[in-house]
Amino acid sequence: MGVLALLWGSTFLWIEVALTALTPVQVTLSRCLLGAATLLTACLATGHRLPASKATWCHVVVAAFFCNALPFAMFSLGQRTIDSGVAGVLNATTPLWSLLSGLALGTERRLPPARLAGLGLGFAGVVLIFAPWERTGPVGWGALAIVGAAASYAVGFAYMGRHLVGKGVPTISLSAAQLVAATALTALTLPAGGLTPVALDPRTLAAVVILGVVATGVTFHLTYRTIAAEGATNAATVGYLLPVVSVALGVAVLGEEFSARIAAGMAVVLAGVALTRRRGSTPERQDGPISGNVGQPATLARSSPDS
Repeated sequence: MGVLALLWGSTFLWIEVALTALTPVQVTLSRCLLGAATLLTACLATGHRLPASKATWCHVVVAAFFCNALPFAMFSLGQRTIDSGVAGVLNATTPLWSLLSGLALGTERRLPPARLAGLGLGFAGVVLIFAPWERTGPVGWGALAIVGAAASYAVGFAYMGRHLVGKGVPTISLSAAQLVAATALTALTLPAGGLTPVALDPRTLAAVVILGVVATGVTFHLTYRTIAAEGATNAATVGYLLPVVSVALGVAVLGEEFSARIAAGMAVVLAGVALTRRRGSTPERQDGPISGNVGQPATLARSSPDS
């Protein structure tokens, strides 16, 4: 979880650098393509194959849309107008959206007062960061795009946990297949700004490669393994640590501003998310419809030790 938070939190920095030379569509496609190539190579090296079932591929395409193609594009669009650190803070709302998904799908049957308060507090923090009373125009829409990406992640995690994880297919095969599908979906958007000429300097090229290979390929596989071991809702809680990483990198590397309002909003978001993780008398269901049998990591580990 710590490694995942570090790698995932750095994603916003690499996107920010890549956007200096590429359009949002080009950033999205390049990270999907490089991530897919990385995991396909890992599959080949470990003797695994992509899923053969048509039904599995149908689920993979849906998951690729909600967990890869859509949020990746929204992050690239959003970060054209907001700092990478703020993007990481807003992405920390993923656990809140994951909780709402659980309520909608019936895997969260009881919501204790503390968790309900946390849900409200988390969204209050987002409003504080968004600051609609101060900012209008593109900046505001950029923040909304990042929040939308966080919500899309939550839906994607839930779908992956319910329909893909624990079905006998190694996670390395699933993660590779999903990035292949995401690459194909993103390629369809090339006419919308993806065909412009590209001139990469060494700094931008390095950012694009790290974004695709490490922050997308490696990170996405770690996410899949976390969903398999801990369940979709718990996997989303890695978002707790993302703001710390993204804000620190944004300030240290890119010289981004860190205002008192953003600091306060970040604290409120994290406090809200922490409250949503409090358990009352009824423990969280790890074997409900979202997680399938992923709430039993020991069984899963025995069934697919190479995943």
